[in-house]
Amino acid sequence: MFWLGRQASECEWRARAVVGLFRSARNANTPEVRGLRLLRSWLSPAQLAQFDAKGHFDVVGGESGKKYRIKFGICANVLELSEDGTPKVGWCVVPDCCLVAGDVMLAQKIALETFESAALAKANKFGAPAR
Repeated sequence: MFWLGRQASECEWRARAVVGLFRSARNANTPEVRGLRLLRSWLSPAQLAQFDAKGHFDVVGGESGKKYRIKFGICANVLELSEDGTPKVGWCVVPDCCLVAGDVMLAQKIALETFESAALAKANKFGAPAR
């Protein structure tokens, strides 16, 4: 009986430690966390809700009006969507410098919304992944 009580208190201690770890990571001031904070501050309410629910958000190309989906990541994470919302073609739109995912995704969003054709001219095109 004593062993079970001790085991339960150890589990509670570990659970509190894990919760504390996640809280400190959420509030950390690492480049990754700062990049995601900045990205989130630039997303529209609809994009933010989509990002929180699905891990990606959609943008509309500023020149063509095409819809693009930006998935979490730093490369090969932009999908051009067809009229029915299925992936049509993929784009690898990556800045020339080394950035964390949130910063790359923000750069992709701004590039597609403001100078779409110039961004796609420098991007690598790839076949859209199967659903």
